Amino acid sequence: MSDETTTGTKASPGGGEQRVVIVGAGMAGVQTAVALREQGWTGEIVLLGEETHQPYDRPPLSKAVLLGKADGSTLDVDFAGLGIGLRLGVRVTGLRADKRLVETGAGPVPYDILVIATGAEPIPLPGTEGVPGVHLLRTLDDAERLRPVLARQREIVVVGAGWIGAEFATAAREAGCAVTVVEAADRPLAGALPAEVAAPMTAWYEDCGARLVTGARVTSVDEDGLLLADGTRLRAGAVVVGIGARPATDWLAGSDVELAGDRSVAADDRLRTSVPDVYAVGDCASFPSARYGTRLLVHHWDNALQGPRTVAANVVGSRTAAHFPGAVYDPVPYFWSEQFGRFVQYAGHHSEADELVWRGDPAGAAWSVCWLREGALVALLAVGRPRDLAQGRKLIERGARLDRTRATDPSVPLKSAVR
Repeated sequence: MSDETTTGTKASPGGGEQRVVIVGAGMAGVQTAVALREQGWTGEIVLLGEETHQPYDRPPLSKAVLLGKADGSTLDVDFAGLGIGLRLGVRVTGLRADKRLVETGAGPVPYDILVIATGAEPIPLPGTEGVPGVHLLRTLDDAERLRPVLARQREIVVVGAGWIGAEFATAAREAGCAVTVVEAADRPLAGALPAEVAAPMTAWYEDCGARLVTGARVTSVDEDGLLLADGTRLRAGAVVVGIGARPATDWLAGSDVELAGDRSVAADDRLRTSVPDVYAVGDCASFPSARYGTRLLVHHWDNALQGPRTVAANVVGSRTAAHFPGAVYDPVPYFWSEQFGRFVQYAGHHSEADELVWRGDPAGAAWSVCWLREGALVALLAVGRPRDLAQGRKLIERGARLDRTRATDPSVPLKSAVR
């Protein structure tokens, strides 16, 4: 248990205006607190964070912080000025919804309204806990431990060719490290993109001077490197694991908060949980999307920025309006990734059944892919074509139908391909 640090307002014992307690001081938690004030909440706000650092942004961790170009990415929020009680170094251990209490290592914290914003935690590689030289990359402390590894230009093996693996490999190559990326699937980004879209990205690794080994299952890891199932031994001064993340919801075990099969909090379309006056937002929460006809779990920065505004609207509206219908959360998901000298953006959500339409040559520096469902644009991946992304995102929001022939022509603005 870390020491507790508090700024802003303190807990008001027994009564007074209602108190919102937010568990998690990452982007989603901080933005919820700020949005509550912006939307007129005058009651108490308590923000609980497990880390001892001031709340910070995560995207720079895999880039500027790793390379020593920035010491951190502290969020520019005046917590005291906004009357937000920020408590750092507080580990939350459970929820007693019947008593409206959050259990922590520092004692119970009462709430009137609770917002769960505990984010996600990296999935460790089985058998690597406690092995020297094995790293995860999720927190500021993780990045600071890895920074001297890159500075010494160590030989590095990255396990996982997903978004975080590619971004770390990019930073490590920029630092002058020899990098090998091993991936259990037959291609990078296997869980996110179909084979024909991910195939061109395979060449990016070689172009950057990194070695990519696919179809490679790790059987053991020690301080000198790792062993693959086919008997290949890879030496490494450091092993970085980037095989995904899962919702940080273990602390809700035994509570009445319903979890989905992926262990995310099963929020409704207003980001309410199964427990009255308890909301969930960000990487830890999934929500039903009428737009896509499925439940979405979105582990990306934009979701942690947009969702809090809906939570704040529903918290404030439920307390100030006699017949408040509630604000619905059904965004067009969006994320970006900077890797191997390319700016990759994605908007929407696609399924295997959706029609895939190419815009441009995937062997080139700039191209896009559209996914159509009954002619309507539902998702778009843009590599070096930010205008396609900007226009496509608006078209997805409108449910616009595209002329397939015009959509395949990269010289035609996407907005001009609307039927």
